[in-house]
Amino acid sequence: MSADANLELIARQLRFKLIQMSHAAGTPHLGSAMSCVDILVAAYWNVLKLDAQKPADPLRDRFILSKGHAASALYATLAERGFFPKEWLEKFAQHRSPLAEQPAPNCAPGVELATGSLGHGLPVGVGMALAARIRKLDYRVFVCLSDGECNEGTVWEAAMFAAAQKLERICVIVDYNKWQATGRSNEIMALAPLRDKWAAFGWTTHDVDGHDLPTLSGLMKHVPDGGGQPVAIVANTVKGKGVSFMQDDNNWHYRVPNADEVQAAKKELGLA
Repeated sequence: MSADANLELIARQLRFKLIQMSHAAGTPHLGSAMSCVDILVAAYWNVLKLDAQKPADPLRDRFILSKGHAASALYATLAERGFFPKEWLEKFAQHRSPLAEQPAPNCAPGVELATGSLGHGLPVGVGMALAARIRKLDYRVFVCLSDGECNEGTVWEAAMFAAAQKLERICVIVDYNKWQATGRSNEIMALAPLRDKWAAFGWTTHDVDGHDLPTLSGLMKHVPDGGGQPVAIVANTVKGKGVSFMQDDNNWHYRVPNADEVQAAKKELGLA
């Protein structure tokens, strides 16, 4: 099996794990978690310089999942990469579990930030990148935003600051699945053209297929890219990616799969 095919298999396996977690815990936000899986796989298998055995290494690259409602995707990724036992996933969102429905402070190894209140991941990531410069460290910071999160003013304040300070070691990946809680992202707020907005704020920008693992990996690997500016990747994704009856259906922002739907999804993902 080629490296790319192996990563695609891992992505399908992770998507099924998210479906199982949602069903077992009775938690929503499944569609949002499934849309960002390929971003996480590209980052954690091909890009990030880190060691699961040393999750607090000061030289590690940082990855912030600012869209905290998709925390199940981050947890499943970290477990698969060995940051904590996979058995923890079985107690996702249960009483006294370290894996809350949205990340709590220091909840589990590898979770860099408590997120969920949208708009804070990028400002903190910018602070991390500035700290690296001050301390003369060469780690990079990657922040995954939701498209709906780009409605928040704090995102654009942070974007202006990063560009002004030429923080070339920070990269934003926008999970642009075109939906937010109550409707189409571009109908609720005028996000489009999103790439042009990031460019206007002084970022080097790319507009890509957010499920193209080689392209995502290649762009993130080349941060910094030599241009002296922060990098923004607008990753065009599909909410509920991988399962036909979930794809691009915003009901799966809140719906929880039943047992029959879990089995149907497993078959569609080629894992039955």
